[in-house]
Amino acid sequence: MTPAEVCAALVVSGTLLCLGTFPLRPQSRLLAGPDPALWRAIVLACFGLWRPAARLMAQTGQDWERRGLYAEALGRAGGWLWPLWVRAWERARPGDPDAALVRARAQVHHAWRWRGGRYASATAAWRFRRFHNALFTARENLQNAAVLNPDDPTPYAAEIWPALGLGYTDDMMRELWDEIVKRAPHHFEAHYNALQFWSGKWRGSHEKAQAFAEEAADEAPAGTLLAALPLFAWYERYLARENTQAIDSPRVRALVDAALLDLEAAAGHPAAPRVQHMVAYCLTKQGRHCEALRHFRAVDGWVEALPWRYQNYQRLAYRGVRTAAARGVVTDCIRRWLRPS
Repeated sequence: MTPAEVCAALVVSGTLLCLGTFPLRPQSRLLAGPDPALWRAIVLACFGLWRPAARLMAQTGQDWERRGLYAEALGRAGGWLWPLWVRAWERARPGDPDAALVRARAQVHHAWRWRGGRYASATAAWRFRRFHNALFTARENLQNAAVLNPDDPTPYAAEIWPALGLGYTDDMMRELWDEIVKRAPHHFEAHYNALQFWSGKWRGSHEKAQAFAEEAADEAPAGTLLAALPLFAWYERYLARENTQAIDSPRVRALVDAALLDLEAAAGHPAAPRVQHMVAYCLTKQGRHCEALRHFRAVDGWVEALPWRYQNYQRLAYRGVRTAAARGVVTDCIRRWLRPS
């Protein structure tokens, strides 16, 4: 077989490989990764059926990571119509801490929908008024949820988002953070939220965010996914176009490798898909296509994660990088086949 025939055969087989690896499927912006039970509860909640969500929240028990993820996802269910099914839940089970938590998370999302995604200079004053009023209500709801379940760190972790919008001082944030670490010192969602607070685009600086992420990663045991936090801090700084390391620099490669090691130790962690999205993006940009492909396979069909969340066309951004990874695998195979022995 001539080199041209070998190349053509590889291209055809590579195309089939890509189509088999990544079939054309919709990409949901509701979750970061597959979770059939959660997805079913979200869909039914959008139709006003609250019992599957109630069962799911009850099953989380003291798995605070999963509880936080489920409350956050269910809080988005139903969009502007969320009060209908949550109120039905509360009427059927007065004083239920799970219902109170989902209500509070829904109110946080409701507030940020009023805020919108534009810069402050391009956001109307009436939107800011509604935004701040909704955040005050959300904070009251979160405090109520905390009273109903005193051991739960989830209401405190969620309060970081009202803290961003209402402009908590550093001392207020540290007081809130103390409540979180007393209950769950290595809580991934709480650390991710706090990283946003300390970042330069919100209430801190990129230096503060980087220091916070590195300290958390150093102190956390394997399997908590906090080893990936410095990678997220780097990405926030990278987006701000500050003087920082390029994505294929030795420093960023080391950050990705640390995140990969933590992922291996974090089997079953509910936040693993969030980290997989980020490492898949970085691995693709670093030319490590086979590694990237493995993580893309695990999360394909779901795009509610960084870096896609920051893109105007979230699904297209994901598909573009995913396709680049698959194409890179095929290209690498062709190069190996055509390389002289």
